[in-house]
Amino acid sequence: MAYHFDKVIDRHNTNSLKWDALKERFGDADLLPMWVADMDFPAPGEVIEALKKVADHGIFGYTIRPDSFYQSLINWLERRHHWKVEKEWINICPGVVPALSLIVQAFTKPGDQIVIQSPVYHPFFSVAQQKGRELVDNTLLFDGKRYEIDFEDLEKKLSDERCKMLLFCSPHNPVGRVWTKDELTKVGNLCLKHNVLMLSDEIHFDLIFKGHKHTPFASISKEFADISITCVAPSKTFNLAGLQSSAIIIPNKKLNETYQKSLDIEDGNMSNSFAIAAFEAAYNNGEQWLEELLTYLEKNLDFVNKFFKEEIPNASVVQPEGTYLVWIDCRKLGLSAKELERLLLKEAKVALNQGYIFGKSGEGFIRLNIACPKSILEEGLNRIKATVNKHISK
Repeated sequence: MAYHFDKVIDRHNTNSLKWDALKERFGDADLLPMWVADMDFPAPGEVIEALKKVADHGIFGYTIRPDSFYQSLINWLERRHHWKVEKEWINICPGVVPALSLIVQAFTKPGDQIVIQSPVYHPFFSVAQQKGRELVDNTLLFDGKRYEIDFEDLEKKLSDERCKMLLFCSPHNPVGRVWTKDELTKVGNLCLKHNVLMLSDEIHFDLIFKGHKHTPFASISKEFADISITCVAPSKTFNLAGLQSSAIIIPNKKLNETYQKSLDIEDGNMSNSFAIAAFEAAYNNGEQWLEELLTYLEKNLDFVNKFFKEEIPNASVVQPEGTYLVWIDCRKLGLSAKELERLLLKEAKVALNQGYIFGKSGEGFIRLNIACPKSILEEGLNRIKATVNKHISK
């Protein structure tokens, strides 16, 4: 089956956060949205058919998760990521961010330190600081082209007896790194050495560009699995974020029981019938759609690289290894973070994620969502080009 990712679908007036909340989020409804991690592509046809079947039944009462729900994820993880997961390890939460928040509350206490690695997905800051937890930043190293982990600083941060958790992003949002097995092993050994829990957000784990391979942290060794909590979901892979279903994988029985108790307290263990059907259909039947999506994203990325190199050479693309989010270094444009934001919003009329929301080390960068038809991507880049070139020519 050939999927038509070039087709532009009007998302206005569909209660889309990406398209219909521009006035609320950015102060202007007349913007081209290229910000939040939400694709402008329909979900796989198999998922849509599964949802229609649920809708046609017409009764939407309390719903249990069948064994086939869990087996769909188990098979997917083994087939695509060579990770053998047991059903008993799999827990549910409406979304990864709510899960992160719940896990922080369940496994840390006020005064404990939680390490993050900025520039990083901005909700990490709020979930780490909630209820008196102390945020500690192991800032990533950037050589102008690629980001690396500062392992010397990481060990210093993890060795503090108050440090109880590493909140890890893999693949990394927004810088696009797909951490190698060697890098993950170094991180895991430091967590073992200093008795630190690894909370690994791997929601972008299926969105990997050619030449790179995602390794689930917990798949490396039993020792790593025992100190880990891994968050995955079909939401980014198949554009199902609005259905709100994620999987929290906890191999350690004691950790698993603690999570389950916390989830029960919050009454968060229910799933709706549409989310269950979509989850199962996506993991069972969405693989061809994903392969064609990745090919399309590769072409969009090639277009972005060529465009910036030829048309906006004073801004440079930080080559992503995964995700559909492109991190762009605009510091050579000579603008402050707020000036850059104003120009892009007021003149270019493009809504992007500004780098400063991902931490101080993100100032002067922008995050561009390329998961859209090429015509939309081209329109957005041309708007940015016209505004930037006008500024430079002054």
